[in-house]
Amino acid sequence: MAVEKYRQYIQNLLSERQKRASMIQRNADEYEVQTLFDEQQDHYQLLYVGWRGNKRDFGCILHLDIKDGKIWIQHDGTEEGIANRLLEMGVPKEDIILAFHEPYIRQFTGFGS
Repeated sequence: MAVEKYRQYIQNLLSERQKRASMIQRNADEYEVQTLFDEQQDHYQLLYVGWRGNKRDFGCILHLDIKDGKIWIQHDGTEEGIANRLLEMGVPKEDIILAFHEPYIRQFTGFGS
């Protein structure tokens, strides 16, 4: 089933990025990159949380959902683009929705709409 495969792809990609980020993170005791996997609702996130000096630092790097058998990229804060990595793994373009674009624009992206 494609959904099971997509769950595994997403979790592998987010875990890979989390490990890479953890190796270069600063102030390891007070700053970390976390993965959140909600397989029941099909929500997946990569977050950073911690302190930068005396300032709280928190934000979303990646947020993906699986809806109706397709991968919805809600937020992508990476340079390489998670959609490109999904394509390399064999996910068809029509199964990737760039949800960070408004619905009208999605038809022009070359991905699903």
